[in-house]
Amino acid sequence: MRTDKLKILLVEDDRIEVLKLKRSIAKDLDNYDLSFANNGKEAFERIEEDMPNLILLDLNMPDTNGIEFMQIMKGRDDLLHIPVIILTTSNNEKDIHECYKLGIAGYVLKPLKYEEYEEKINAIFRYWSLNEFLKY
Repeated sequence: MRTDKLKILLVEDDRIEVLKLKRSIAKDLDNYDLSFANNGKEAFERIEEDMPNLILLDLNMPDTNGIEFMQIMKGRDDLLHIPVIILTTSNNEKDIHECYKLGIAGYVLKPLKYEEYEEKINAIFRYWSLNEFLKY
């Protein structure tokens, strides 16, 4: 496991989803530095304040949606190193294809059952905790 905290930015406009994620990792919260943004525009502001190691991104948001966010992000050389995991309810093949084309690190469907959601979130966090990241 990492000795420093994994910095994660969750880009999600649904407050219930934010609470669900916090609850899912409550036991290990000390291992993570979480920040939140309600949309893509706010996410870029958060990134400028403190560069995350990992971004969890919802697709369906107001202002700048997930695909628009990825298009802007992947056009910026200073952000290309940040892995992005799509965390969404959309199983639309067009969305999945477009996101992978834009260079995402993974596409995870939010399950309906909380226990399955918790299992997926903890697996994502455990995996990325094993990775090394650039220090910025």
